[in-house]
Amino acid sequence: MKRIFILLSAAMMGLSSYAQMNVTRDDTPLRKLSIAEMAVKALYVDEVNENKLVEDAIRGMLEKLDPHSTYTTPKETKAMTEPLNGSFEGIGVQFNMVEDTLIVIQPVINGPSEKVGIVAGDRIVMVNDTAIAGVKMTKEEIMRRLRGPKGTIADLRVVRPGIKDLLTFKVKRDKIPVHTVDATYMIRPGIGYIRIGSFGATTYDEFMESMQKLKAQGMKDLVLDLQENGGGYLQAAADLAGEFLEAGDLIVYTEGRVTNRRDYKAPKHGSFRDGRIVVLVDQYTASAAEIVTGAIQDQDRGMVVGRRTFGKGLVQRPIDLPDGSMIRLTIAHYYTPSGRCIQKPYEKGDKKNYEKDILNRLNSGELTSADSIHFADSLKYQTLKQKRTVYGGGGIMPDYFVGLDTTRYTKFHRELAAKSVVIQQNLRFIDKNRKALKKQYPDFQTFKANFEIPQSLIDTIIKEGEKLKIKPQDSAELEKTMPYLKLQLKALVARDLWDMSEYFSIFNEDSDVVKKALELLQ
Repeated sequence: MKRIFILLSAAMMGLSSYAQMNVTRDDTPLRKLSIAEMAVKALYVDEVNENKLVEDAIRGMLEKLDPHSTYTTPKETKAMTEPLNGSFEGIGVQFNMVEDTLIVIQPVINGPSEKVGIVAGDRIVMVNDTAIAGVKMTKEEIMRRLRGPKGTIADLRVVRPGIKDLLTFKVKRDKIPVHTVDATYMIRPGIGYIRIGSFGATTYDEFMESMQKLKAQGMKDLVLDLQENGGGYLQAAADLAGEFLEAGDLIVYTEGRVTNRRDYKAPKHGSFRDGRIVVLVDQYTASAAEIVTGAIQDQDRGMVVGRRTFGKGLVQRPIDLPDGSMIRLTIAHYYTPSGRCIQKPYEKGDKKNYEKDILNRLNSGELTSADSIHFADSLKYQTLKQKRTVYGGGGIMPDYFVGLDTTRYTKFHRELAAKSVVIQQNLRFIDKNRKALKKQYPDFQTFKANFEIPQSLIDTIIKEGEKLKIKPQDSAELEKTMPYLKLQLKALVARDLWDMSEYFSIFNEDSDVVKKALELLQ
């Protein structure tokens, strides 16, 4: 009632006199903002959406701060936090779209769909009497129909190759785990490999499970792959890093203008303190992944191989709003044990140039040549135990630089991938040949040693590219494209027949960064 009276008073008295009257009484920035919002709502010539006005005002404030202080709507907040929370509720299938048809790549092991008999290669064409095949529907819309609260029923109609009739499955939705450890396998005798995609609520438990598995297979040393890991939860990173350190070793500390310094230390002797470690990083390794990398490097616990990391060293505190939206406000900086600030430089309010940083690194030669990287003496720091020189200035500089090879991934290949030609034709190939491939290659090691991409698949990809006016410049570019294209296809086939560990087992054999890690360990 009071607010309605104020709005009416403002409209009747005239905005300027109302504002003047209140400024003398309550001259604060918050009051000023409130008057502006009420004025637009009460007096603006056209109808306005008050919720959007407030959201735009919040965004406007945050945009003038650092690049990582953000506002997200309820929908955006859910999409952002769900992958880090360790699970979502749904039917439990990995799928992809071939044109307008959903094809099951794999049902989640012991998930709701597997339990009722859905298998790889099935086409889900209807969900609860709504057609999702042959209609214009985005992948996000389809996911929304497949997901739902735990315990609810998804009534599915399925086409299965070789079976004439439409199959019906009633799938009881359940919690579906979201895994953040992408791959775990023995890359060489005595050397384990673990790739972590992000740091979420379940990352530490997944990592420890992977470590136990590899130790049982004879692992003595570890390649920890954090390439393209954009970060996540600080505590997950600290818990994981602690497994490599002695009790009391500093992992990271945070400090801000009004936030007191807080040290994160290894709470106990880690379970992997003796084996050698090589951490793989690149320009997309960020935030929590940089915390792990910086701790291992500064504590002289292992070697870092790759390229300078992203440089995201700002701590955000989530502020939940009543409607489910969220403000993530930067409150502090991350610092490695030697005192390096992980955050790369930025200008407040200049997000555009900040987002161009990776491109600027490429153009300057930093991503391709170590000779292009220069440091001032003021950026030199010392590791804690061996007193080695490491560098600040934003991100973590590796101990061993491996440049980005920009020549292998040709323009022709990039255009084929961008138009989804490679992934679509791979899915068609798998869909048609899954049973024959499984019969011919009953285990992954047989597949890895003997499988070669058939020329018919390559010819199909080239032909599909021509339909989209994608052609190699000349025969030399086509020839140059083939090795990396065939490697990618073989890895994709392995992924669809088995899982991501097999995918990386194929891909890593031709990775310069992985090769350098193995060279150092062997």
